[in-house]
Amino acid sequence: METPPPSTPRTEPTDADVAAFKQQLGRPPRGLRAIAHRCPCGQPDVVETAPRLPDGTPFPTLYYLTCPKAASAIGTLEANGVMKEMTERLATDPELAAAYRAAHEDYIRRRDEIEVLQGFPSAGGMPDRVKCLHVLVGHSLAAGPGVNPLGDEAIAMLPEWWRKGACVTVAEDKPEETA
Repeated sequence: METPPPSTPRTEPTDADVAAFKQQLGRPPRGLRAIAHRCPCGQPDVVETAPRLPDGTPFPTLYYLTCPKAASAIGTLEANGVMKEMTERLATDPELAAAYRAAHEDYIRRRDEIEVLQGFPSAGGMPDRVKCLHVLVGHSLAAGPGVNPLGDEAIAMLPEWWRKGACVTVAEDKPEETA
């Protein structure tokens, strides 16, 4: 990747954001709290979800990657063995392991500020292994560079998924004309 996508402020979801989410994932959002990061194309690419879904089911994944272009590129990294290599490095690189543990603690802290999910892990295999790059990239995009070292590394390996345009196009609602 030439340059990582810039950090964006956390924002309240708009009707257009919800429509984009529906197109991206093929379903309405559950437990949507905020847009945690926007792709340079302007669409949401990471959402912040509530620690519990509306029916009370625990949902420990605070940051959920929604952009299908980014998700596909991350899936390619996973298929190429990047998670295994990262997990192996955690066992041999104490500095990386400490930084990854700090990322885990950051994730838990952010989720606990909303609601404590006692006994639930952070996400993505943190703090001891790498189980899901989608979660680590989502955390890095939402928290900004320097918080999750392996999420930052994965972002650096990705193509600039937004360069060929938005993953979805949401039609603007037009006011109805009156006769």
